[in-house]
Amino acid sequence: MAWDSSTRRASLPPDWPVIRVRILTRDQGKCTWMHEGKRCGWKATDVDHIVPHSQGGTDHDSNLTSLCSWHHRRKSAAEGHAARRPPVSRQRPRKRHPGEL
Repeated sequence: MAWDSSTRRASLPPDWPVIRVRILTRDQGKCTWMHEGKRCGWKATDVDHIVPHSQGGTDHDSNLTSLCSWHHRRKSAAEGHAARRPPVSRQRPRKRHPGEL
């Protein structure tokens, strides 16, 4: 994440450094990313919101997890792509009236 151009850092609580250390300690300093039932286990360097603030997530410990930088970038990129994707309409297309043809 390019923090220099991001406004997300400003949305973190003032005690984020304390929270970050607490979450990394809780997760034993290991990445918690799960793939095919196995935990990554690489050294965790980042603390990530499971549910982003933009989707109603909080800074509560239950919404935070430790990730290695590779998995954090992967997750953030996927969230960014999903946010830019146009919404899918679940309505049937409106049938045009024969007089409009």
